[in-house]
Amino acid sequence: MAQESGYGFTEALISQGTQQKRPALSWGSKIKKKLKTVAPYLGKFRPSVGQCCHQCTPDSLGKKLGQTTPSLGFHNLLSVNETHTRYRGWLVRRVCCVLLVRGCRVYPSPATDRVERVSQSNRVQKALSSPDIAPAGGDTWGSLTHLTPYIPLINTCISPQLLRLVGWVLLKAFGSVFCSVQVNLNHMAPLHRASKQGALLVYVCVPQSIVDYALIPLVLFCHNLRVPYTLCHLQIHNNWFRSVLQRLGVVLLPPDPITEQEAETDDLYSSVMTSLVGELLCEGQVLSVCVSGESWRGGQWLARIRLAVREGVVPDVHLVPVGISYDCVPNTSTPVGLLSTLRCVFSLLCGNRQRSSVRIHFAQPFSLKEMCDTGKCRVDGGRPLQDLLLPTILHNRSDAIFGQRTMSWILPPRYLPELCQSERDLSIALTLHLTYSTMSCMAVMSTSLVSCLLLHKHRKGVCLSVLCRDVAWLLEEILFRNRDVGFGGSLVGVVYHSLTLLTPHLTLAAHPKDRSDPLIAPHPSLSATLSLSRHSQILTHTFIHEAVGACAVSAMLCEVAGCGGSSRIRGEEIKGDGVRGEIEFDVALCQDELTERALQLTHLLPPGYIPPCQSSHGFALDAVDTLVRCGILVMEEVKSSSHTNVPSDTPICDFWRKGALTWSASDDHSDCEEGEARSFKLSQPSQCPELLFFLCSLMAGYLRALCWATKGLDLLDTPLPEAVCLGQIHSHLCDTAQRDRGHYESCSEEVARVTVRTLTDLGVLVEDQQRGCVFLGVSPLFQQTDNRQKLHSFISQFLYD
Repeated sequence: MAQESGYGFTEALISQGTQQKRPALSWGSKIKKKLKTVAPYLGKFRPSVGQCCHQCTPDSLGKKLGQTTPSLGFHNLLSVNETHTRYRGWLVRRVCCVLLVRGCRVYPSPATDRVERVSQSNRVQKALSSPDIAPAGGDTWGSLTHLTPYIPLINTCISPQLLRLVGWVLLKAFGSVFCSVQVNLNHMAPLHRASKQGALLVYVCVPQSIVDYALIPLVLFCHNLRVPYTLCHLQIHNNWFRSVLQRLGVVLLPPDPITEQEAETDDLYSSVMTSLVGELLCEGQVLSVCVSGESWRGGQWLARIRLAVREGVVPDVHLVPVGISYDCVPNTSTPVGLLSTLRCVFSLLCGNRQRSSVRIHFAQPFSLKEMCDTGKCRVDGGRPLQDLLLPTILHNRSDAIFGQRTMSWILPPRYLPELCQSERDLSIALTLHLTYSTMSCMAVMSTSLVSCLLLHKHRKGVCLSVLCRDVAWLLEEILFRNRDVGFGGSLVGVVYHSLTLLTPHLTLAAHPKDRSDPLIAPHPSLSATLSLSRHSQILTHTFIHEAVGACAVSAMLCEVAGCGGSSRIRGEEIKGDGVRGEIEFDVALCQDELTERALQLTHLLPPGYIPPCQSSHGFALDAVDTLVRCGILVMEEVKSSSHTNVPSDTPICDFWRKGALTWSASDDHSDCEEGEARSFKLSQPSQCPELLFFLCSLMAGYLRALCWATKGLDLLDTPLPEAVCLGQIHSHLCDTAQRDRGHYESCSEEVARVTVRTLTDLGVLVEDQQRGCVFLGVSPLFQQTDNRQKLHSFISQFLYD
């Protein structure tokens, strides 16, 4: 990522990139004078990201709004010079990094009697007295020996000397991997105020790489904030490496279980970790947790923090979502030992010849007690996904789609069985809310923007000049949605830097007519498409309302086209079922039906796209509204038959039974009469809007994977263990993409995992506990070909190809 200097790129980056002698990218100097400058903000102010929820935590939000802080700019963590120390001189300039880490404050982290306090807690004593651990007639000392594997975890501490040494090593190592690690100083000021007030902070992030586990403590350490205890799900086998990490405040899994799931199902481990979290908070320590709704990870730690507050161990805890954005996410494997760790470090240092950038946003701290105990975080009685959608899929009934989708698998019943159902639902809602908040405060990087355009708008290739024009357009759209971006400066610098980092995944060719305007296209390979898809995923979160609304419009237009006579057709020749001539979709789309389609697709969204405090119905209404605001749809009013006898010239798309939806969009339509039927039209009826299909493409990868997996259900020899079933479906998606010779974004491991979870929630796959393992099998209902075809048709209606 290019450095920002007064929101501009330095000329050194351009010259450095030009010196690399890449013939395909030598266009930089030729068009430099033709392109304008782009700024990472609209008007005079940057987008205000990271504000807490106005509905769930209005008091915390009010504290932020009542403060006026001047813009403090950004701090590059890797740019260390003598001004960051108390000393000056030529010698200081050569050892300034050592002086920086030596001068950083390290807070005390005592762990003297923590083992005794944890072992004497009521929760651990109850687990030790269970029949499985303490059989009848056994002594207490024999039961306490079961705590031996957990004593190193309980004694986890932060060594000041080791922390300073590792901090210096990380600054040097990251300086070789990244060109900058930018931190918004305006986000650091609230953390300093909260720290001075004695607030207990818990940092929450959505993990993208194991580098995340090091970046957050390093940033806090360099800004003289308390370094958190990191609750980590990694399994490390090397004893020496485990000891080093535990002296840096990393709470690891015990060495015996293979997976996190096995550890969490152990009652003694669960009790020890719950007591340990309470003791750490009682000592005044801060914590760092990684959550992910898609991989159902981290919810148990938030539930333990919630238990500590509810049981009065600590009065309150303030949660801080942390958004980490990479130009290029480091491609590192999960280390399990010393050798794999060295291999991971080597891949980081030598994997990328081009150094990228990192942007870190710390959101506003908000009170956990305010969110949970005041009832402002609404946890409605949700319903399983199959109850919401199966009546529509199988019987074309739309009366069952109203309600919230439950996601009980985020905190399975086998995790923390002591939780009552209401507390479990509240912890699940908290996990979903933090996942959404973390994704919302992540900055959009230049590589994400260019990857999104190449993958979803210009898949067959585009001229450089057109790409630059679309980059400027998409940048404004992002900023209008109050999302921050991690770049700025001249447009040629932004595009050149992005294409340089994405070069291994692109095909560059000279234009036959204008060699100064080369052609750029994504490379048609599996690895290139998956990489571009990962980069562009943040844009799907940014435009999720528009994408859902666009897919709903596309589904209704497909229905109109399938009905033949419901649209105006230019060209008179109609033979059989085919229509020859150019179709002009000059058709009115009923608002109720459009909102129903958007609501159906909203229920299919993976976790993290919608905050739990917003109803699915409200999200669907907002999705339709956003299409009006961005100019895809225009609203018109068609009088009902009771108000006029004059028939309308524009046909109304109303093929389904009207549901109970009423107009409740954000725009004020109080002047409309009660009996009027409201509808929308495409703003460009003579040609399909390009923006509409671009937005539909953002959801296409996930929807296509659902369609492919539905078609491949008859190939599964179920029941199968969950991991085996996931592997077979992933293999089927890859094989289908290879036969299709494209759409590789639908066969990633992450998409396969989300697809299996969605099919399970729909009741297509049924979970069964056998021999302590979860097995998945195709339900009898969807072993029938007709029902599978209905499911495929329901999903494919939203898919734009």
